[in-house]
Amino acid sequence: MVDLDGTLIRSDMLYESFWSASGRDWRNLFLSVVALSRGRASLKRQLALASVIDAATLPYEAEVIAFVEDWRKSGGRTALVTASDRNFAEAIAAHLGIFDEAHGSDGELNLKGELKGQFLEERFGQKGFVYMGDAAADLPVWRRAAKAITVNATAALRREAERVCEDVEHLVTNTESLKPYIKALRPHQWLKNLLVFLPMLAAHQFDGATFLLSILAFVCFSLVASSVYVLNDLLDLAADRAHPRKRNRPFASGSIPIAHGTWMAAGLILPGVVLAIGIGWDFLLIMAGYFLLTLAYSLNLKRRVVIDICVLAGLYTMRMVAGGVATDIPLSVWLLAYSVFFFLSLAAVKRQAELIDSVERGNLKASGRGYHVDDLPIISMIAIGAGYVAVLVLTLYVNSPAVVDLYTHPEALWGVCVVLLYWITRTVLTTHRGHMHDDPLVYAAKDRISQICLLVILGFVVAGALA
Repeated sequence: MVDLDGTLIRSDMLYESFWSASGRDWRNLFLSVVALSRGRASLKRQLALASVIDAATLPYEAEVIAFVEDWRKSGGRTALVTASDRNFAEAIAAHLGIFDEAHGSDGELNLKGELKGQFLEERFGQKGFVYMGDAAADLPVWRRAAKAITVNATAALRREAERVCEDVEHLVTNTESLKPYIKALRPHQWLKNLLVFLPMLAAHQFDGATFLLSILAFVCFSLVASSVYVLNDLLDLAADRAHPRKRNRPFASGSIPIAHGTWMAAGLILPGVVLAIGIGWDFLLIMAGYFLLTLAYSLNLKRRVVIDICVLAGLYTMRMVAGGVATDIPLSVWLLAYSVFFFLSLAAVKRQAELIDSVERGNLKASGRGYHVDDLPIISMIAIGAGYVAVLVLTLYVNSPAVVDLYTHPEALWGVCVVLLYWITRTVLTTHRGHMHDDPLVYAAKDRISQICLLVILGFVVAGALA
């Protein structure tokens, strides 16, 4: 007899179905609360009906599957017995083809703990079965089993299992590590949060207080952004598992339990809120707007064509606005206009890269998005068109009276325009050839040519500012 959650799969179907249902329709968040009022079995049934989970893409424990296959080959009978909804149990058993029968909660009975132990004892007799599980809830089952098999159990649980059952075997299929948790925070994405320093740099205001406030704003944005990345990964489990690279993300691959992700999101947002309050109430409002907009993006807006790239561009720009609010530096119309078009270009490049990837994999649509591969020429035109308009705004700024107050030799900024024109064109072309990373800013940080372009741009800016 084999348990499902944490044993056969490196996941939990309750959380899987919750995030799948919530991602499909945000109203399921509230419907889940109503269902829970009728009991956990009712909640599981409601989520099972509202979610769409592909049994073929779940993160299975290969060693557990091999153990069950060997048991069956030796003439033993096998059954999948889980507290998860019976619909999931039957779908997974049908997919694997290694179980003679499958049982789960039915909407009224929550097949867990004592109830599961009683069910198995009635069906197979006292000490008439071997049970494989992973949690303290399995102790009442092991007490009735002829043999207990633990999977990745803690030392304390192993001792308890040995206390309640005479014959115990321990399976260890993974090792604990902090690396997946760090990876889930996506620290490489914190590069985007450096945009909070742009108001300080654009205004040439380099005093200690301004620099400190910019650093605090950066830390706050990194905490909140990582919380959003965790939520987004939980909502995108199905799409990530269908992707050749994203399926290796910590939650999609099962290297981090989904239950941990739920607490990680809350654990990251709380210190971010405290830090935002310390910076100022106006900054807190910006952060609240950023979080709500990103949440709306994850739940719905990312599937809305055109709206999605406009929202992405807005989220980039909000980082700059937050930096200005934190340091009390007003943003110029020039900077805002440039950022809107430049980041719209980057957002379109991101979608362009996803569509190119879909074409290479033979898909007609980008997974989890509202675009069709036939939209690729239009998206490419948006990417290069918005980028060129951003350069145009910069050229107009170079010729404006405002630039004279900040730069001794403003004509040097023409070099910035030329380099940006080259970089945007090359970036769109690179994406068209299928060589773009999932995120263009991450690509730019790793790409040698982009690094050289950045250094040259900094050189022109310094040359323009020097007396």
